[in-house]
Amino acid sequence: MGVRKLGYVGLDVTDVDAWTDLFSRTLGVGATFDKIGTEDVALLELDEFKYRLALHPSEQDSPRQLGWIVDSPAELDRITRRLTDAGFAVQDGAEDEAELRGATHLRWFTDPAGIRVELAVGERKARPAPARPADASPGVTGLGHLVLASPALDELRELYESVLEFKLTDYRAPGLYFLRCNRTHHSIALAHAETTGIHHLEIEHGSLDDVGRAHDRAVVHEVPVSISLGRHMNDKAISFYVKNPSGFHLEIGYGGIEVGDDWVPHDFGTSDVWGHRHAETNPFTARAS
Repeated sequence: MGVRKLGYVGLDVTDVDAWTDLFSRTLGVGATFDKIGTEDVALLELDEFKYRLALHPSEQDSPRQLGWIVDSPAELDRITRRLTDAGFAVQDGAEDEAELRGATHLRWFTDPAGIRVELAVGERKARPAPARPADASPGVTGLGHLVLASPALDELRELYESVLEFKLTDYRAPGLYFLRCNRTHHSIALAHAETTGIHHLEIEHGSLDDVGRAHDRAVVHEVPVSISLGRHMNDKAISFYVKNPSGFHLEIGYGGIEVGDDWVPHDFGTSDVWGHRHAETNPFTARAS
């Protein structure tokens, strides 16, 4: 009960065309365009629902909102009370915002890192199935998880674990914690950084071959692979990463494990079973204290 899954992410981006081009050339993902007020918003077609990733034209690149899907209006009210009791000011979303997200109910608050966090009830399907390359089987299937890094790590952990009732799956340092709201290994990971930002978003794929084909497309189209193909130690997913036009990573992945209520949180030590060589310095190399 409560928060059921990661529903969508909104980004302020300085180059919408570069973003849509990256998704088209590498993942075979198209975009539709909608309006919120007078603003055109690019919506990336990750699955059959309204959208999972929204790109808002801006003069700066930054997270705009994180959207979590809640089970029911009653659960939305319960979580609202928990947030209010914890000192967060919860507001109703505007009618056009709820319409854009395909939600029947929408509320939001600002998290300790300064990011707007939305709680939405309802998801509206927008298409029978998204268009995909001929060799996709089925290709991109949705938005998996994100890693959020911030100097407000302790406050974010308190919010997600104590207030929103996420469960700690495992952890690694410097200050890296993987949290879940369903059986998926993690829907968000929280990390320490000097400035707030998204380290990566994970784009789910339906098969290992789809990840391989996406890798081929990235190489052919000279998309910079920022972290090489590899397999994570903790969730066992096989993936590679590319740098997006806003400067952080997109993880192209498949095969993450599910965990049950009997799972015991632990320090998983080594970050990868194999691969995942970083083109730049890996900020998460030290062991947890």
